[in-house]
Amino acid sequence: MAYVPVNIDEAVRKECLRRGYSIRTIETYQDCIKRFIKFSGKSIDKIGKEDALNFLYDLKEKGKSGNTLHVYHMAIRFLMEDILRKGIKLNIKYSKRPEKLPLVLSKEEIKNLFNGIENEKHRLMIQLLYASGLRASELLNLKIKELNLNEGYGFVRNGKGNKDRLFIIPLSLKQEIINFINNEKLNSEDYLFKSNRNEKYSIRSIQEIIKKSCRTAGIDKKIHPHTLRHSFSTHLIENGSSV
Repeated sequence: MAYVPVNIDEAVRKECLRRGYSIRTIETYQDCIKRFIKFSGKSIDKIGKEDALNFLYDLKEKGKSGNTLHVYHMAIRFLMEDILRKGIKLNIKYSKRPEKLPLVLSKEEIKNLFNGIENEKHRLMIQLLYASGLRASELLNLKIKELNLNEGYGFVRNGKGNKDRLFIIPLSLKQEIINFINNEKLNSEDYLFKSNRNEKYSIRSIQEIIKKSCRTAGIDKKIHPHTLRHSFSTHLIENGSSV
């Protein structure tokens, strides 16, 4: 029997978190599902296989890549099977090969990158950037009041698209962040990371930290802060997780 939740967005978020999906996946699924429902022009309880097929074919005709179609396909299947509890089979063939693979670091290179940063605050910044899926700008705008360290999550305020979103604080860094806040005597209105001049860091500062560490670690790749996001997603896949 089909199930129709009161709030689709919240139902998707809760089910994704229950399955251990990343924040990035949750946001992607929510966006894909919203677009699908809007395209169908129907109430959620009336949506079916034909609507899904029409939507995916429409995306294909608009020239969307195979990789993009695959993401929409998975989001719609998640909605149908895991949220609405409807079983459907969508037989659409497309190439999932991306036009250009993003640059990623191996797990060993990530470890060497961290070890190449002598400054403890700088190292914590880069570790959190990698393990939380935050963008560099989001990390630098993060305030203490937006962290719930007891529960292991935080909030990005006015992120991409001016949206607020939740992110997971990795358990491996939780105590280190708590110690850092206490040692720096930070209050709730403070940025988590401030320079020695008591100012917010710049994107350029993050880039320089990574660039210097790459030289120290002997990593001969052109690394940017966003490379850490791609690397973390890739490592989750290698570990058998969905991202």
